[in-house]
Amino acid sequence: MSSETMKAIEKRYGALAGESCCLSCGGAVQYAGVQPGETCVDLGSGKGRDVLRMAEQTGRAGYVYGIDASAGMLEKARGEAQKLGIENAEFIEANLESLPLEEGSVDLVISNCTINHAQDKQKVWQEIYRILKPWGRFIISDIYSVENVPEEYASDPQAVAECWGGAVTKQEYMETINNAGFTAVKILEESTPYQKGKIQTASFTVAGRRPLCCCGT
Repeated sequence: MSSETMKAIEKRYGALAGESCCLSCGGAVQYAGVQPGETCVDLGSGKGRDVLRMAEQTGRAGYVYGIDASAGMLEKARGEAQKLGIENAEFIEANLESLPLEEGSVDLVISNCTINHAQDKQKVWQEIYRILKPWGRFIISDIYSVENVPEEYASDPQAVAECWGGAVTKQEYMETINNAGFTAVKILEESTPYQKGKIQTASFTVAGRRPLCCCGT
């Protein structure tokens, strides 16, 4: 992700950290099925609502990481965790293309309307694959563009920060997931197209798993 885009994201989401608005485009956590003792990750964790919810579900034997690029959102999330006395959650400032977690250490990755911000989306999906355990799962809610986003918007940091300039088509999105090596990939929910910024987009929630072995089973 370019430094200009990072600045635009921090400006937008840092300012929204104190607001009560919901910035997600789907309900990934509703499909997650978090089990006691699991290690979970929320990419683009924002104010930490889903992280804290999963921390309660996974219990003391489990752990949840919230990854975000906005210092303002992370500060808000840490404050909420402290206020609620939740100790099995941690919020980390990091780039999605380089996650500070060990290979094969995670049972579940969720995300809501975040991967569209990434410049190298293939690298993000490779990182998700890397940190998941064999047969670990992802539940990702995001947006896709109905048609290719014009370059003038795709390269505009403000448009990317607003969750539409960085969108790719549904076909490209699914190809990126498959190229990372995931199996059992399926769409759980999908909206009808709607106007967002200067383009037509749709929201969807996608699930899949890292295979048990390199042969894809």
